[in-house]
Amino acid sequence: MTAEKIFKNPKNLKRRKFINSLMIFLCFVAAVLTILPLLYIFIYTTQSGISALNIDFFTQLPKPVGEEGGGMANAIVGSGILIGLGGLIGIPIGIMSGIYIAEYSKSFLAGAIKFTTDVLSGVPSIVVGIFAYGVVVLAMQSFSAIAGGFALGILMIPTVTKITEEMLRLVPHSLREASLALGVSRWKTTVKVVLKTASSGIITGVLLAIARAAGETAPLLFTAFGNSFWQTSIDQPIAALPLQIFVYAISPYEDWHRQAWAGAFVLIFMVFIVNFLVRYVTRNKFG
Repeated sequence: MTAEKIFKNPKNLKRRKFINSLMIFLCFVAAVLTILPLLYIFIYTTQSGISALNIDFFTQLPKPVGEEGGGMANAIVGSGILIGLGGLIGIPIGIMSGIYIAEYSKSFLAGAIKFTTDVLSGVPSIVVGIFAYGVVVLAMQSFSAIAGGFALGILMIPTVTKITEEMLRLVPHSLREASLALGVSRWKTTVKVVLKTASSGIITGVLLAIARAAGETAPLLFTAFGNSFWQTSIDQPIAALPLQIFVYAISPYEDWHRQAWAGAFVLIFMVFIVNFLVRYVTRNKFG
């Protein structure tokens, strides 16, 4: 039987339509199952946390044990400081590593960096925290924002490196060749042509790395340690939103539980804003 007769056979046509409809349905079910946990987490956290949000939550310090009220102003500021320090460490290293891997991919060092990045991306965050404890905390003989930022910076490096590499590989080689043909040096071509062309994608990697670091708790237990008071010195223990949520969540006090849910809602909202910025930045590039 020829291929034309097979495709025109009513039985084969019905069978193919049935299989096609079945696969579309299974893909739809898989998509729904993927979205449902996220929706449930977001809705449940919103319902549990939004009722505890008020102006005091953003302006006041945590109250002593047994006293109701207070807020997480110090933790919100502390998270900003830690993410800023982590960005200062992880973002430049990640971008430069990605550039080297993409532009000098045939060298042995580029292969070693890529392998190390792949391994680092799979290392549990708590192990990174223990490493930062051994390298920074013990050396300074004190928990500090520096140690916390160091741990978060290490966690940012793999994400920034990988996305930077992939974005640079998407830049057409014709742009590089045209720049080099005009007599522009290779490093200027990389910085002013290749890097500029891939800038929106690299920004995406940076924002995703920040979103991941913002929710990390385990490494901060060994480094920043937490603080119940205002503290902006980077060489002292500092509060962080994930740490404060952790402490409040394991406490036996109902008011602290409510504030933990409020902190969780604020943290999820922050991550949502970062992801929205990613979509906004990349809307033209990937539209």
